[in-house]
Amino acid sequence: MALITLRQLLDHAAENSYGVPAFNINNMEQGLAIMEAAKACDAPVIIQASRGARNYANDIMLAKMIEALAAIYPDIPLCMHQDHGNNEATCMTAIRHGFTSVMMDGSLEGDAKTPASYDYNVDITERVASMAHWVGASVEGELGVLGSLETGEGEAEDGHGAVGKLDHSQLLTDPDQAVAFVKKTQVDALAIACGTSHGAYKFSRKPDGEILAMSVIEAIHKKLPDTHLVMHGSSSVPQELQDIINAHGGAMPQTFGVPVEEIVRGIKMGVRKVNIDTDCRMAMTGQFRRVAEENKAEFDPRKFLKPAMDAMRDLCRDRFEAFGTAGHASKIKVIPMDDMAKRYADGSLAPKTN
Repeated sequence: MALITLRQLLDHAAENSYGVPAFNINNMEQGLAIMEAAKACDAPVIIQASRGARNYANDIMLAKMIEALAAIYPDIPLCMHQDHGNNEATCMTAIRHGFTSVMMDGSLEGDAKTPASYDYNVDITERVASMAHWVGASVEGELGVLGSLETGEGEAEDGHGAVGKLDHSQLLTDPDQAVAFVKKTQVDALAIACGTSHGAYKFSRKPDGEILAMSVIEAIHKKLPDTHLVMHGSSSVPQELQDIINAHGGAMPQTFGVPVEEIVRGIKMGVRKVNIDTDCRMAMTGQFRRVAEENKAEFDPRKFLKPAMDAMRDLCRDRFEAFGTAGHASKIKVIPMDDMAKRYADGSLAPKTN
């Protein structure tokens, strides 16, 4: 099996100037679609599961599914990542079930709704990083709160998202504070706030610098050139997927996501991990609706799921190719987690913040 830690994968991405899409899953079909796309273009993979996905699918089922995917596709380096962990227990149980990487999102308190203080965020993220690194697992932290610069509000995803109005100081990561945060917590990757948000309804118009602050990414990268940056809420919400859904009985209002070209620009400024969930859901849902409308007598779930998987596979391959991930899987020699733990212990993986 080729299970890889997030740190090793993003180190390789930085050395070779590419980014890696991180796709959320809830079931077998999504996992197979991602891995088929990766196989087709020789791309390493980040698959991630939210707390909601773990509740939906069951930890044991997810763990065995990842084992199976790694066995079916042994030549594809696969990182299994906990998305938006809300406390130590969430992160540690993920590692216990085979996750090679966890996100400790201390930007919100344990209820995953209330914006947290900087000190709270540092304290809990530092604790999780210390524990995870003992066994060689990677840790992603978050500084700043995900939310819309248009509305000043967050968007809940699987029960995770800030509630209430947020000001710009919360919605945009401070570059100087980012340096201190990385140095104190020792995280392997830093998720930043720049105006992106969860879900399909990110922007009411094609985003510009006022509502998608790519300048924040640039400023942080200048101060932390060796830190792997992460863009959350970065589905592009393609117009063609909106059209397919609405052409077959859907009623999605017009909306705009994060343009692929802006993500590619971010990759040039140190973004190494790009979270994508909504696009995959839309790709599959469009095919569910199409089959249901065109074949009203159909009742075999496989007739719905196969075209849905194909649509998600094609979307994932498009992102692998756009982000430069394609062609790199076969170049990576996976380092076991035990060896990564030794590297954390001897300080060779300590973040460079000077």
